Amino acid sequence: MKIACVGGGPAGLYFALLLKLRQPEHDITVFERSSPGVTRGWGVVFWADLLERLHRSDPVSAREVERASFSWVDQVVDIGGRQVLTRAAIGYGIMRWRLLDVLAARAMGAGVRVEYDHEVTSRSQLPAEADLIVACDGVNSRLRESSQGIRTEVHVGANKYIWLGTDKVFDSFTFPFVQTEKGWVWAHAYGVDAGSSTFIVECSAETWSGLGFATMSHHDCLSNLESIFRRQLEGHRLIGQTSEKVNAEWLNFRTVTNDRWHDGNIVLAGDAAHTTHFTIGSGTKLAIEDAISLVENLQRQDELSQALDAYEKERQAVTAYAQTAARSSAQWYENVARYADLEPRQFSALMSRRSSPLLPQVPPQVYYWLCEASRAGAGARRRVRPKLRKIYTTVRGRYQ
Repeated sequence: MKIACVGGGPAGLYFALLLKLRQPEHDITVFERSSPGVTRGWGVVFWADLLERLHRSDPVSAREVERASFSWVDQVVDIGGRQVLTRAAIGYGIMRWRLLDVLAARAMGAGVRVEYDHEVTSRSQLPAEADLIVACDGVNSRLRESSQGIRTEVHVGANKYIWLGTDKVFDSFTFPFVQTEKGWVWAHAYGVDAGSSTFIVECSAETWSGLGFATMSHHDCLSNLESIFRRQLEGHRLIGQTSEKVNAEWLNFRTVTNDRWHDGNIVLAGDAAHTTHFTIGSGTKLAIEDAISLVENLQRQDELSQALDAYEKERQAVTAYAQTAARSSAQWYENVARYADLEPRQFSALMSRRSSPLLPQVPPQVYYWLCEASRAGAGARRRVRPKLRKIYTTVRGRYQ
């Protein structure tokens, strides 16, 4: 087949690489609008399960990704200057440009053509003889929008966020929460290499507006955020982008869902097919798993339409679960003030359970003690019951 991949992100590059390795007879071209090494964002995060999957699929690129990654096992929640340290699953951070560089070099070495500085906004710009078009052109996918059979819904989150970096290395995945005169501001910080970390700042729209970020210059924005997180940054600076071409922007997260993932010979993958809120750290994992699934279904099925149907069914089931968890996670962060009066240990515990659909329906202290009781023995549960009744009586009116 002659295959065109539109978008040189993780989904497009890994799909092209895997298919070329397994079926080298295919003619595969990746069209990427940016220049080599130029990408929006900073570092991305993934977990040990994805690294294991990469090693099974292509050990060569997996080893390079692992060497270029920064790992941690601890999580630190810093709420108002009081820290809670917990042991988490093994996590990895990597500069986004570095991940793409590894995948692109490996794909080109396998025989894939990668055309940089080549933006594609419509089907007519692609070779007419293309048998398959993989649309990996991101959350604002032009190919998706021009396809009649793909019905897209976009939900815009309430919070504002900005994706920054810093030259401070966070050895643990760190969540600093700082109360300002206009409300809470917090960050998601994790190391991505030996000299830098991702630092995503988030807050409510009201706090963002109240602190003046709506009208602030980029330089003043970074300066003010450095002041807010002075204690956590310890004199280190915040950095807008790895590329000088564009500054980081305050955004509202956009959750994309699609009724169908393919229309004719156009099929979606990565953020064009789905997005999951960054607070669950699954975007890169899901994009690469899309690529693996699409390759495997193309190999299993005799007909292209059957392969695309099977891929769509398989991946929609997986991403539906992830998006449900991500929505609950995003809503927890949209209601940080609801939990901020808890003791730090309680706050951290509920943050770790933020994907629970029950949590927003129950007073926070009651939910915390219910979780504690569920882990305790029968005797301990009897001792907890009076405390639960007292807490519930005290706080139920507050959260109705």
